[in-house]
Amino acid sequence: MRKLLILTFVILGCVCPVFSQTLSSQDRDRALIMLKAVRDDIKKNYYDPGLRGIDIEAKSKTAEERIKQAKSNAEVFGIIAQMMLDFNDSHTIFLPPQRMSRIEYGWEMQTFGDNTYVIAVKPKSDAEAQGIKPGDKVIKIDGIAPNRANFWIYNYIYSTLSPRPVVKMEVQSPGAEPRSLEIKAKIKEGKKVFDLTDSIDINAYWRDQEDEDRLNQHKVVEVGSDIGIWRMPSFDLTQEGVDNAINKVKKHKTLILDLRRNGGGAVETLRNLVGNFFDRDVTIGTAKWRKEEKPLIAKTRGDGGFKNNLIVLIDSESGSAAEVFARVIQLEKRGTVIGDRSAGKVMVSRLYPHQIGLETQVFYATSVTNADLLMTDGKSLENVGVIPEEVMLPTGEDLRGLKDPVLARAVAVAGGTMDPADAGKLFPFKWKP
Repeated sequence: MRKLLILTFVILGCVCPVFSQTLSSQDRDRALIMLKAVRDDIKKNYYDPGLRGIDIEAKSKTAEERIKQAKSNAEVFGIIAQMMLDFNDSHTIFLPPQRMSRIEYGWEMQTFGDNTYVIAVKPKSDAEAQGIKPGDKVIKIDGIAPNRANFWIYNYIYSTLSPRPVVKMEVQSPGAEPRSLEIKAKIKEGKKVFDLTDSIDINAYWRDQEDEDRLNQHKVVEVGSDIGIWRMPSFDLTQEGVDNAINKVKKHKTLILDLRRNGGGAVETLRNLVGNFFDRDVTIGTAKWRKEEKPLIAKTRGDGGFKNNLIVLIDSESGSAAEVFARVIQLEKRGTVIGDRSAGKVMVSRLYPHQIGLETQVFYATSVTNADLLMTDGKSLENVGVIPEEVMLPTGEDLRGLKDPVLARAVAVAGGTMDPADAGKLFPFKWKP
């Protein structure tokens, strides 16, 4: 069923892409080069030398024949992507050449339990003009119901592989009947290739990076003298950065570590974070590489770490290092996990960049899983996730009112008091400029 959903999404991406220019002979030749590179990356680097029983040569041959008949670049990218998606592995994907235009849909959604809701709407967007609001339940996107099983595929197709200028939605506001809408996206034209020897391009590049940094800033909030809240959006800190953050919160009797919408990041950040919560070295799990198995161990920070009560918040967007950390806390009985089941995307992967061309260079890449991670209970979290001790989900009404009952509940467990409406104001959704 999941493979069928993947195939359906890719087919949709090939039928109605934003940039579906006619395929030239040069484009087709480049596509065949990309296909070969993708095949070789998998053969050489995938953690399972048996490739999960997949005949990569046969799949590559089939993809090659389909590329020869393809009509657009979007269709070509879909064909190459499908070969990797057939592994049903969240960390093994094709990253096509960057498009010269950036698309912004003007709304964001997320799964909570078995339902999917709009969580943010950008001011002055077509979504806002058509009455889309946080808390609206998303029933269908272009005819397909978004759910936990296909949500990451949706994000991959619509944001990376084949964005489109119009999205057909069926939504339902709290207490209302379902309605169908066509929401127009905003397309921001850009340059096809960044020339980083040009000062104008360099400035634009760094401004873009600064925008990303602002969206992913770590934030610490105090609730009285006893409770500290650390909003950690990504595992992107150095050892010094982790230690400094812990130094800011170690005085509190309880730390609420908010890992919601944290998709993971660096393994070293994970090691350093775990090491700050234990007075001994801790085995995080065992990394199963292509040719060996090796324990992943976090060295204790000793007396410099956090010794008091810990509450960890996770949701369906907590992935990779974020959910591994939460599971370590559970297995070692170090704290309490509250929220929604995590993403179940925990494989270890590496990015393999490629380029084609001399005067005009086209950049693309593959992400290939090069290790599976088994937790100390012998189980993998891939496609499973972490189930909190206390499952706590916002309702459509909560999202409509910009309330955060999950954080409010965590504060209550910590012995404090916080209104869900006040909790919702602490970490508001931020849009990229």
